[in-house]
Amino acid sequence: MPKKTKAKKTVKKKAQAKKRKKKVKATLTRERVLTESSDAAHELYNQSRFGNILEDGKVQLSLLEALYLMDKGKLLINDYRKKKVTFDDFIKKTKRVEPNFWIRYCVFKDIRDRGYIIKTALKFGADFRVYDRGVKPGEDHARWIIYPVHEGSALTWYEFAAKNRVAHSTKKRLMIGIVDNEGDVTYYEIKWIRP
Repeated sequence: MPKKTKAKKTVKKKAQAKKRKKKVKATLTRERVLTESSDAAHELYNQSRFGNILEDGKVQLSLLEALYLMDKGKLLINDYRKKKVTFDDFIKKTKRVEPNFWIRYCVFKDIRDRGYIIKTALKFGADFRVYDRGVKPGEDHARWIIYPVHEGSALTWYEFAAKNRVAHSTKKRLMIGIVDNEGDVTYYEIKWIRP
């Protein structure tokens, strides 16, 4: 009897592991990615706040979120003709829409890999907003706004002051993510100090 019970448990564990590893299917449109309406897609949102759930049950992902999930082996992306999109194809297509995509992706990936939730911050006039570890959007406010820049790009004092003003007026900390040619990111947190 104990051997049969052990065998059943092993089969059950393998089935559960297989379920967990199933990739969510999605379709790439010009500026977004739509997943299938499935429990696995909803789990991406519920656990880590990837995308937004639409009325039809699909999850709408940003291009950055979709590439990250694809890179992690959690998402299978097809184009509108049902043709599989590879990692390199995805980057080529997104660079046409957003020339600064790779720099932004390097920062997005690095922050996600560190365990933070990162979302767009267009309404704040920034690229990203970042929440403390363990905090989900809607539970509390973001702590930082982040501007990704390439190490070779220049920023005028006027642009720098404007970014700092945005962070100060939204009561968030300003962080600049500088991406080098290898895709490594160095962060600088800037604070507004009154003399």
